[in-house]
Amino acid sequence: MLTLILGYLGLGLMLALAGIGSTIGTTIAGNAAEGALKVNPGQSSSYMIMSALPATQGLYGFLAFILWLPKDFAADGVKLFCIGLCVGLICLFSSIRQGQVCANGIIGVSQGHNLMTNTMIYAALPEFYAILSLIAAIMI
Repeated sequence: MLTLILGYLGLGLMLALAGIGSTIGTTIAGNAAEGALKVNPGQSSSYMIMSALPATQGLYGFLAFILWLPKDFAADGVKLFCIGLCVGLICLFSSIRQGQVCANGIIGVSQGHNLMTNTMIYAALPEFYAILSLIAAIMI
């Protein structure tokens, strides 16, 4: 019974933490975009692209959730809890930090600097770890 509860808790953490992280990350970047629109509204498409980047971690958590849904929760509950917690936390922190990188890039672009490409590269670095957590969850 305990392993069943742990399995469902792990599955929930996998989805919830990744979604919460994406929500926080996109609003960090979105807040910067709102301020940047007041300074330089002509770059709104760049702001929108950078604001949307942290949303991908929520998708990774959702994909891992879907892939682990048909598992035997009674037999794999502890393993699923550990995987769910790890994937969820990695996606949470990755998304928040990516949102902060994107927010800084948005501010720089609004000030007239050509930072779109560099920001996308820097923002891809924390996302790499979320992708690794998804791959690890798939491989287990």
